[in-house]
Amino acid sequence: MIDKLKLAEQRYTELEVLLADPEITGDQKQFRDCMREYKSLTPLIEKYREYEKARTAFAEAKELLAESGHEPDFKEMAQLQLDENREISERCEEELKLLLLPRDPDDDRNVIIEIRGGAGGDESALFVNSLYRMYSMYAALKGWKIEVNNSNPTELGGYKEIAFSVIGESAFAKLKYESGVHRVQRVPETEAQGRIHTSTVTVAVLPEVEEVDVEINPADLEVQTFRASGAGGQHINKTESAIRIIHKPSGVVVECQEERSQHKNRDKAMKMLYSKLYEAKINEQHDAIAEERRIQVGTGDRSERIRTYNFPQGRVTDHRIGLTLYKLEYVMNGDCDEVFDALAIADKAAKLTASQE
Repeated sequence: MIDKLKLAEQRYTELEVLLADPEITGDQKQFRDCMREYKSLTPLIEKYREYEKARTAFAEAKELLAESGHEPDFKEMAQLQLDENREISERCEEELKLLLLPRDPDDDRNVIIEIRGGAGGDESALFVNSLYRMYSMYAALKGWKIEVNNSNPTELGGYKEIAFSVIGESAFAKLKYESGVHRVQRVPETEAQGRIHTSTVTVAVLPEVEEVDVEINPADLEVQTFRASGAGGQHINKTESAIRIIHKPSGVVVECQEERSQHKNRDKAMKMLYSKLYEAKINEQHDAIAEERRIQVGTGDRSERIRTYNFPQGRVTDHRIGLTLYKLEYVMNGDCDEVFDALAIADKAAKLTASQE
């Protein structure tokens, strides 16, 4: 582990020099790549330096205790220093093991999120809107940008489905654990008796990928145009600007109708198609790995119930890690880091256990 950390620190120092070089700063792509690597190494190097500092202080305290002739008070102080720095170095060592785990190569990507109504009719559609609002507010807190790709609104203010892009640094790293079935328990506004209803929606989170990640043969695509429409038939557009693309070999279908321009809708639809085909490719690779080596928080399967939002109790429960928080209002308003971070830590811990088997 120490050899890996020394090499990482050496690279970190090299990057510091490169980032101060006018030749690098003048090349936007090279500067961006160096800065991305530098930022990804920073938590590891900071933790390594804290670890080294604690180890040095521990060694010094050990030497002082070994020497004879010191006053009892001095020896007591040295013992305290020894114990404190042993504890810090042990904690840092565990944290370094997690930080040294290979990063998901998709972590730095933007994401495409699709939310679809499940069981529960109108109430399910309203909760699709609630989740869309939650992710939008979370993105705003992170300084990320949201772009709607496709939506199917209902007359009551919900969505049968909505697909949108989240554009921002490490968006996929934060949001990738959201795929699955989300269950809501609340009293619908239309419920006269005040009874609690249970509804579900499904969420899919896809990394946004480039053409270089997936090959698509144009001959395999069927492109259809149609008029965009909104709830109750009002809208938008009297020309056939909406786009539907069917990838014939896989049967994957994507639609985009949010832009007035057919060209822009096609661009967005193609991004969604690349991401869906990339996800299928990655899933194939995961399936090829032996079951005991596939370490994830849950399976990532869209049919798996991952979280319950209980409004009467103000409770949100993530079933994969047994996390329950009585701060539902905060979560629904975008304060999701406590949930998302707990999922990331659980995933890393599982991967660390697997790597030591």
